[in-house]
Amino acid sequence: MTEAPPKRFAALRRHLTIANVVVVVALAWAAPRLLPHLGAVVGIRSGADAVPAYSYASLDGAPLDADSLRGQVVLVNFWATWCTPCRVEMPLLERMYLRHRDAGFTIVGLAVDRAPTAAVEAFVRERGITYPVAHVGAEAERAFGGVRGYPTSFLLDRSGRIRHTVIGPVAPLSLEPAVRRLLAEP
Repeated sequence: MTEAPPKRFAALRRHLTIANVVVVVALAWAAPRLLPHLGAVVGIRSGADAVPAYSYASLDGAPLDADSLRGQVVLVNFWATWCTPCRVEMPLLERMYLRHRDAGFTIVGLAVDRAPTAAVEAFVRERGITYPVAHVGAEAERAFGGVRGYPTSFLLDRSGRIRHTVIGPVAPLSLEPAVRRLLAEP
């Protein structure tokens, strides 16, 4: 003779449906990706609080380094020509750059493509991107503490400290309030 399961297990079985499991898994997957975006919107720091040391030459040969950009609010954006979310994000980044560059804001696009630099240059030119872009290798990602996916953006304050890190193509939308806050800081 088998005994009936205790009532607490019966309640658990009622709630343990495939739909509920899917919702829990989806939330567990989405939360770490969306929380940094929410933090940037409301002003909760999500960066590593590090001051990365970096030095690159833009596609047109201009220096892009921590020292020359000190005093500006800088959005460092890791992207690739093959990355569809990156392609979606670029026009939004361009508009953000144009909107705030006179107030002391810049974007540094770091293309991680294995393709030749000429291909990256053509890609940027075709899309009318005017913010500085450099073609970099894996060492650039390490300088910022690593990149888990593309696009990934790091928002640095005027002292060069990472204040926000976000992954995904909605960075311009979620980082707009954070950029405005940092530009307003003395």
